[in-house]
Amino acid sequence: MRASEHAANGNLADLLRTHMLVSPDRQALVTDDRVLTFAQLDDAVARASTALQSVGVRPSDRVIGQVTKSIDNVIVYLATVRVGAVWVPLNTAYTDTEVGAFIDDAEPALVIRDTDDPIDAAPEAPIRSLASMMAMADASAPMTAVEIRSSEDLAAICYTSGTTGRSKGAMLTHANLASNALALHSIWRFSPGDVLLHILPIFHVHGLFVALHTALLNASTILFETSFDADRIVARLPDATVMMGVPTHYRRLLDHPGFDQTSTAGIRLFTSGSAPMMAQLHAEITARTGHRVLERYGMTEGGMITSNPYDGDRVPGTVGFALPQVSVRTRGADGELCGPGEAGVVEFRGPNQFAGYWKLPERTEAEHTDDGWFVTGDVGTLDAEGRLTLEGRSSDMIISGGLNVYPKEIEQLVDDRADVVESAVIGVADGDLGERVEIVLVCGGAAPSIEELRTDLEDRLARFKHPRRIHVVDALPRNAMGKVQKTVLRDRFDPSRTTHP
Repeated sequence: MRASEHAANGNLADLLRTHMLVSPDRQALVTDDRVLTFAQLDDAVARASTALQSVGVRPSDRVIGQVTKSIDNVIVYLATVRVGAVWVPLNTAYTDTEVGAFIDDAEPALVIRDTDDPIDAAPEAPIRSLASMMAMADASAPMTAVEIRSSEDLAAICYTSGTTGRSKGAMLTHANLASNALALHSIWRFSPGDVLLHILPIFHVHGLFVALHTALLNASTILFETSFDADRIVARLPDATVMMGVPTHYRRLLDHPGFDQTSTAGIRLFTSGSAPMMAQLHAEITARTGHRVLERYGMTEGGMITSNPYDGDRVPGTVGFALPQVSVRTRGADGELCGPGEAGVVEFRGPNQFAGYWKLPERTEAEHTDDGWFVTGDVGTLDAEGRLTLEGRSSDMIISGGLNVYPKEIEQLVDDRADVVESAVIGVADGDLGERVEIVLVCGGAAPSIEELRTDLEDRLARFKHPRRIHVVDALPRNAMGKVQKTVLRDRFDPSRTTHP
């Protein structure tokens, strides 16, 4: 089924609702203390939609959600889309200072958080707790109709920071999200009876769109884990057929003796993304469970872009082939398209391609080619069959535990310290997180301790961005143009890397 079949209403909520209600009595979302059928989920979303409208949310308005993962979190997200508004999910680890910056940029009609406490130094915006919104929803009549929207209208804005330190809001349309869900539903062979073990956060693309949309489109029961706990995951695996995770999840599961062929006997598909999976980890999972994890490649600006095949070789270290209707190519530093096996920057286009960066038209233009392809900044090679292998990133972005960390944001804050002359943040290989954040300092006198540095950052940066270790040097290495050579620093301070000659 293609998104065009729902041309009468391009609203993603209409597409999902149509498929969910094929099995109204099937369990939809399951936690330890709550179970909703698809009919009950639809009713809860309809009532939450009325509640949103009653507090003034209208089509195209932005609704920021910074709430702990829960069934109510899913309900208010789906309700936002149903009323034609734009969902703006934020990591719950963000500090008030960071949230204030997002409020200033998104100009939301409503901010939903775990509490209704005011946010210091934030622009004025209506703030309501999730609990109060759900209480209002419980007392509301259901909004049974789905707001009519064009497929090109915005459904979500997801912020992805940039190397300049300023966050960019990637604008995702209903068509972007629908095309991705429909493609993944098809190529990953979802069918009646599939049960998803949902272990991902839902403040970013992987857990919110890839996992949740695909399962809802299939009317699959979702075993909804609100946090990652290896004991619980191993206990739930026998009841599931699909699990999507990041390499850190799989690394931690391998440390659990119960993660074996018996507990995973009913699983037909493990997927991994959000960060590269090392070939050794891939092999260890296969040796322990008999399963070959399906790796894929995506990003905020395009959802899923490529995937290893469901049938056929799932080659460790590669991320597979372009999704249906999506095209991928690579371009060298000389501006010429690369041939098979030649490394270049990855570019893509297709129905999943985002609509641009919120209020940043110049940045949008700069990150697209003249013929409309998005320049990802990732470096990779395509073989003769079109299979993509990622070689690294043209930017210095760090992926720690599946979360993106942008060095410039940290460096700008650390460089403000009186005892720091300049800094450079690097990613160092970590067996658990994939990469951990470390910082190289040039100091005018005594260097701060890691505890002092992290205390200084406590209220200004989410904890996953905090450096784990400090290295002090006399000067940062630079090339002839004065640019800091982070490759040199990574070679020096990351024991897992082979030193360049």
